[in-house]
Amino acid sequence: MAGGVLAIGAIAGSGFAINGVATHNAALQETAALNASAADRSDRAGVYSGIAKAHAASSAKVTIDAAGVTLASAEGKVDAAPLAASVASLEGFELLPLDDVTTLTKQTQSEISAVQAAVSEHEAAIAAAAAAAAQLAANNTPEGAREVARTMAAEKYGWGEDQFAALEKLWQKESGWSYTAYNASSGATGIPQSLPGSKMASAGADWETNAATQIAWGLDYIARGYGSPSAAWAHSQSMNWY
Repeated sequence: MAGGVLAIGAIAGSGFAINGVATHNAALQETAALNASAADRSDRAGVYSGIAKAHAASSAKVTIDAAGVTLASAEGKVDAAPLAASVASLEGFELLPLDDVTTLTKQTQSEISAVQAAVSEHEAAIAAAAAAAAQLAANNTPEGAREVARTMAAEKYGWGEDQFAALEKLWQKESGWSYTAYNASSGATGIPQSLPGSKMASAGADWETNAATQIAWGLDYIARGYGSPSAAWAHSQSMNWY
């Protein structure tokens, strides 16, 4: 009986030993798997970090190149000092931490946009000034002045071609439609022969150089004094002045 107990104990002991070995092996396998998983994660993190750094470096280089073009386009036009400073801070991007490269790149891109907008505004202002100068030059010719007067008379006073015909004869007689006309004996000035010429300042400070301003004053003078160009022309024919 005692031998049977011992035999059973031996068998039971072997079972515990086998189970203990199996559990130990399973733990080792799980640990190895965890270590492999951690190593894999580390490898992947390294790959992702390398990709992020390469992308940041490429973006920084492209941004610096774009900034150079923008700085060149801004020279002599607008203040680009903030952009130049931002570029200077980004130029050593290879030695900077990834977060700093990303932040400085975004900052530089923002400065590029600001300078580009300022340059566009500057160029638009120059184009507008050039267009205005060209229009002024066109208006200041006798033919240009006639067209300005025709349009202004119709739009502001409702005077049609019959009234413009009278106006055309009146101011042809007075000044030949020249904005620089000046009567040395009387001091009458400009297309409408304002006496003195400074009266036309009420229509605009540029009365000496702008035919349209002289015309605006002259039409108002006719409307208030005679009611229409035909009436002013009739008076001029009768009295030799208006």
